[in-house]
Amino acid sequence: MHQHEPAPSPLGEGRPCLEVADIFRVHGEVYRQKHALLPEQRDVMRAIEVCRTEILGGHVDVCNACGLARPAYNSCRNRHCPKCQALTQAVWIEKRMERVLPTHCFHVVFTLPHELGPLALRNRLFIFDLLFSSASRTLLELGRDEHRLGALLGVTAVLHTWTRDLRFHPHVHCIVTGGGLATDGGRWISSRQKHLFSVRVLSDLFRGKFLDGLARAHERGELNPGDGDIGDREAFGRLKDTLYRKKWVVYAKRPFAGPEQVFKYLGRYTHRVGISNRRLISLDERGVCFRTKDGKQVTIPPEEFIRRFLLHVLPHGFVKIRHYGLLASSNVRTKLEDARRHLEGDKRPEDEIRADPTWQERLFALTGIDVTTCPRCGGQMVRQPLGTHALPIPALASSSPAFMDSS
Repeated sequence: MHQHEPAPSPLGEGRPCLEVADIFRVHGEVYRQKHALLPEQRDVMRAIEVCRTEILGGHVDVCNACGLARPAYNSCRNRHCPKCQALTQAVWIEKRMERVLPTHCFHVVFTLPHELGPLALRNRLFIFDLLFSSASRTLLELGRDEHRLGALLGVTAVLHTWTRDLRFHPHVHCIVTGGGLATDGGRWISSRQKHLFSVRVLSDLFRGKFLDGLARAHERGELNPGDGDIGDREAFGRLKDTLYRKKWVVYAKRPFAGPEQVFKYLGRYTHRVGISNRRLISLDERGVCFRTKDGKQVTIPPEEFIRRFLLHVLPHGFVKIRHYGLLASSNVRTKLEDARRHLEGDKRPEDEIRADPTWQERLFALTGIDVTTCPRCGGQMVRQPLGTHALPIPALASSSPAFMDSS
């Protein structure tokens, strides 16, 4: 079997010695020949294989003082690519910080039981949409309850579908404001600092909403039953009874200390893919070895690694980050601003009009790396088209530095 050798880095930044792209390049074609793939899965494999290679074109950065030249190939910009999320994440955080309310927040995670895994794989769009709607409606309904809070919460939800070893495990991470706008819009009602709602109440209500939506879809014949495990009413009834008896996992993590911490933390979840290149250890005759959690590792055959990775490719156009309540697009300029005025009074300064930073400025803010400055002599790097400068180093399979890998 192919033994992967570390590739040199054009920047000397120590890019990961093994990437998902390398596994796809070595084993992807055989996998495609043996397995029927969805169009979006084929697109993702192709995008990752050519990301930051000469196939996509690019440019050469040349120092105007010492002549150092380094190639920089274009990225695929696919949202499933481990190398294309860092700057996208930084831009997203910037935009979300403009909407952060000065209040404490909670991190609540809603998880589907493993019994729903096969059904979810056959009905991705429906199950994922139902997961989002059930989780958000649970939070908003409890928030509006006069006996609990009596206010409209703000919720940002992000879908994840994986475990640390890449198995299929759909769940949504929700960032929830620690309070909300009173139903009459007249004041801000704050929740307790360390507690939003009972986890048991969250779990039971979420389970009820999800299973109600699932039953309605089954009754209308909107679900793909697969091999007949829920093909008739009796079989579906048995599955539903099993799911009603289970305790659905909903848990709330430690609340955030302040609003500035909220979306920087959430940014770690919004643009994360199933596995980052930094978790890969080796590709050899034993298979693909990668880190999981708590210092543990797992080794699986390349074919199984590719299968697991592709489990988490989302349908084309599917929105994996959604906003509800105060943060819903229809409320951003009305109820969200009302809530901000109640929290800040008249102390909020007028928004400054400033130009969006360049990607180089964002990269420097994110990583401390200045790609406009020569790493050898400190001179200015000037961009030139590929082919107009004789490169002192051979063309590389990938020119991606380590800092561009999402973690």
